[in-house]
Amino acid sequence: MTFVRLILAVLMAFVAVAAADARTLRIGAPLCHAVTPDATPDTALDRLAFTCTGLPSGYQGGSLWLRDGVTRLPDDQSGLVVLVHQTRFDRLTAFFTYADGAVVRQSVRRGDFGDHWRVGAQIAFDAPVEDAALTGIVLRFDHLASHEALRLRTMPVGAAAQDVSIASALVGASLVLLLLGTLYNLCLAIAIRRQYLAWHALWACCTMVWGAVWSQTVLLVLPGIAGTISSQVGNFLSSASVAAASMSAATAFGAAYLPRALRLLIAGFAAAMIPLGLQESLALDASMYAHDGLHTFLIIADLATITFSIAWAWRAGSAEARDLAGAWSVPMATLAVVTLIDIDNNLFGGGPQIAVLFASAFQTIWLSIATTRRLAHLRVERDAARAAQTELGELASRDPLTGLLNRRGFVGRARTLLAENSRGGSGLLLIDVDHFKAVNDLFGHETGDEVLVRLARRLQRWEGPRRLAGRLGGEEFLLGTTGLSLVELGELAERVRKDLSNCDHGAVSVQRRVTVSIGVAEGGPDASFEELYGRADAALYEAKRGGRDQVAFPAALAG
Repeated sequence: MTFVRLILAVLMAFVAVAAADARTLRIGAPLCHAVTPDATPDTALDRLAFTCTGLPSGYQGGSLWLRDGVTRLPDDQSGLVVLVHQTRFDRLTAFFTYADGAVVRQSVRRGDFGDHWRVGAQIAFDAPVEDAALTGIVLRFDHLASHEALRLRTMPVGAAAQDVSIASALVGASLVLLLLGTLYNLCLAIAIRRQYLAWHALWACCTMVWGAVWSQTVLLVLPGIAGTISSQVGNFLSSASVAAASMSAATAFGAAYLPRALRLLIAGFAAAMIPLGLQESLALDASMYAHDGLHTFLIIADLATITFSIAWAWRAGSAEARDLAGAWSVPMATLAVVTLIDIDNNLFGGGPQIAVLFASAFQTIWLSIATTRRLAHLRVERDAARAAQTELGELASRDPLTGLLNRRGFVGRARTLLAENSRGGSGLLLIDVDHFKAVNDLFGHETGDEVLVRLARRLQRWEGPRRLAGRLGGEEFLLGTTGLSLVELGELAERVRKDLSNCDHGAVSVQRRVTVSIGVAEGGPDASFEELYGRADAALYEAKRGGRDQVAFPAALAG
């Protein structure tokens, strides 16, 4: 929590510093506006009829002109910079008017910002220092997608330079940290095979690329994507990064720590982000804000669900939940700051995006450190695993579906059982489910597995100090005994047959009765499993040939 408070304090200080010398320009306060066809020449500036009330409309196919309503700017601000947060337009022209009637024009266009672009997603127009005082500023946007995306400021030259320097340092540091976080989390995901770390690596990668595109750092190598293309790509990547972060949270916890419904809900929010982000990225008019309410709702609902899920998993004892809680606290604290404080035109022109980028870098580094710390305990866990080797051996001797002893486990335990009861003979009941293939064909293999599990549970009741149950595989089960005569073995087999054949299998039992056939074999204390199994298998064949749902002995003994 101390670290979170430190981050909050840093962000608050940044906001205060960035806002100190900045002057925000908004439509109506103090900007007046006019709308003309896009063929209107720049020389028509003096003839335009500006209005300072209401909001502009119908400019997407033409030109939107914005004029600073201040009639005369202070003389000490002749060295002035106009900073425009880049958005979707075909051309942007800045006009600086002076007291002697001079007009200086500077222009950028889609795909060519020249030397006017600045880190922090800004376009900078420097008002030239003239002998006459600067009296006004006019901005012309051709084919602007939406005025709602505009963030405009004016600043003194010195303050603007400091602003851009700090923004560059923050963005650069964040991108480097996100790159390191991407590589490290990807390596961890491969090394320890944890899916949520792979999703976290994807989130860090998407956020890093989004940060490079949004901040315009990418224009160093791809200047041609300036403007609309970078805005569209940035919009989609921001949605993709939210989706990847959500999937990281959805896959961080197993069924033991988080209900499946919550994991699916988070995954659903993640899936919904992709088409919504794609629609917003492709829009070239006000429709880019058509689903703003839905977008906001999805993010809030997603964040609330993830927070609840982390708390749930933490309470259930998940180590990942504690790591995620620490990692997510930084961006959530940042979200609180950008929600409570209007920084759309502050924080070095980057607005909430630069705060999110900075917090995201700390988030991925936090999670990387937390995961590394947990990996340091692997040696202790490995020692504990070695101490549990006996238990693992037990699991290896069990059938995974029914929990009964498998062939290996049954033979090993049978030897022990015979050694403890050396005076008595040995016996084996080989049990086969009649027409089990028909059960699978009619009701499906999943239902067939349920039938086998019920039979195994019923058979397990017959285990005791001198009896041992197991499953060979498929629909074949075993019951081994010691100290019984052949007659007693037959009586036991008959009781077992009736018990298993009367087992209730729900919907299966309504349509058909599930019965079993049993082959019985008897041997001395030294009889091997293979001997007994061969005799019992021959007896089982006789039971099948005789019509099933019965007990049979080897042919040599039956007579």
